[in-house]
Amino acid sequence: MGGLAHYLEEDGLATTQISLIRLHSEKTRPPRALWVPFELGRPLGPPNDAAFQRRVLMATLGLFAAKSGPVLEDYAEDAAKATEDEMEGWVCPINLSPPALESNGAAPDAGVISEMKSLWPWYDMALEKHGRNNLGASGLALEGARSVVLSFSTGEPEEASVPGVSRGEGLRLAVDDIKAFYVDAATAQPGNASGSDVQDWFWRETAFARLLHDMRRKLMASSDEELALIGEWFLVPSSHLLEESYYR
Repeated sequence: MGGLAHYLEEDGLATTQISLIRLHSEKTRPPRALWVPFELGRPLGPPNDAAFQRRVLMATLGLFAAKSGPVLEDYAEDAAKATEDEMEGWVCPINLSPPALESNGAAPDAGVISEMKSLWPWYDMALEKHGRNNLGASGLALEGARSVVLSFSTGEPEEASVPGVSRGEGLRLAVDDIKAFYVDAATAQPGNASGSDVQDWFWRETAFARLLHDMRRKLMASSDEELALIGEWFLVPSSHLLEESYYR
């Protein structure tokens, strides 16, 4: 959105935005941006708190008062602390052992397939509970999205894996769908998991995260500029790049 804002401003339309990842805004330098210290997916802060959300929105609109830019301000108010009920914590009964390394440093594809199989009952439970899922980015069935991702991990990427988009974009969309599967499965488990709980579990304990870290390093070394870009920016969030050392 920060990049798009520059084009809108060139056409005379003033813009402002909320930033959840400060580093991205520092690099794209949007005309006006308010960085908020909330977890991903909650740009206005905690749900069901209209007064808090209104303050965030008014602070964002207040950036229009700036005479020149780029402007990047930090929102000073933290999100409300969790209630005692919310502090109950997350009971995660699925104990996923850290993925074993092979001699070449790569996690076996079979580990991802087995792991997804173990999570499938939880995913089905989440689907039944919420009546929806968060998949659909690639338009592929889960098995198809997984096949696309695993084809890149083995160095034999499928051609035209997702109709209408490039090979690299197809990979990104397929990865997003598999991530959504893991998140949906995790949210069905007992307790009150926060978004950060789920993300920490995913990036530190799953074979699929191990595969993404490994794939990121391989793609960044690719001579294909699009794949190198996908690897650098779209597979692993900057907040969990430190997990690279865990997977080496």
